[in-house]
Amino acid sequence: MKKRVAAVCVVCLCSFLFWGCQRPENEEEAENLPELVIGLDGSYEPYTYMDENGEMAGIDIELAEEACERMGRKPVFRAIKWDDKELELEKGEIDCIWSCYTMTGREGQYLWAGPYMYSRQVAVVRDDSEIQTLDDLTGRNVAVMSSTKPEGIFLDHEEPNIPIVDNVYCLENMELAFAALQKNYVDATAGHEIVVQQYIDLTPGQYRILDESLMSAEVGVAFYKQGDTALADLLNSTLSEMKNDGTIGGILKNYGIDSKNADGGGAF
Repeated sequence: MKKRVAAVCVVCLCSFLFWGCQRPENEEEAENLPELVIGLDGSYEPYTYMDENGEMAGIDIELAEEACERMGRKPVFRAIKWDDKELELEKGEIDCIWSCYTMTGREGQYLWAGPYMYSRQVAVVRDDSEIQTLDDLTGRNVAVMSSTKPEGIFLDHEEPNIPIVDNVYCLENMELAFAALQKNYVDATAGHEIVVQQYIDLTPGQYRILDESLMSAEVGVAFYKQGDTALADLLNSTLSEMKNDGTIGGILKNYGIDSKNADGGGAF
């Protein structure tokens, strides 16, 4: 049996859209723009993280800054406890969730802008592990980041290719998940491929990704389902513009990621 082990009106609309397409002309105007409060995970490199100067950085930060400039919005980045993201959204503490957030399987839960990028959810084991396939995870222990897609993948078992594992340890962040794997407390961990690759690159020869992916994922920006449809639609069209003019692909390339991840052509 699977067990979860917890560790830790039209005129107004037209006016809005017209305003939304204007870039600020000077610094003072930029400071007085309406805010877009973005909830994110502050330690999900390379998408959202704190740099050496204590500033928010990453793929999604750069995408949000560019999108907000085009929309006439001021981005406000708020690192949140990832388990509380839905509550923060419902309470209006944040306007959206933007932190490499998987749309796939969650299409009906939110208003979405996107997908603006594609990814794979993958499983990682120690390099010396006898585990070679997803099937080999049957009866094993797996660590995941709490309330992320891998948690649901292993607990819900909705896909026939996902094995039934013994325990799913739900930890606060990926750093803890990799620490559990390093210490042999678990047999595998899982997450977005680009994210886990960051940890693998830090210690060459210690970990490896299984060839079979857990799922192919569309990545988007989530707004409250009963929220501002016009705002979500505006961001959706802005992201589409950024994808078509190569902006998204260029940002991904700067992080060493194939620009095909922005169009779906080779992301899976």
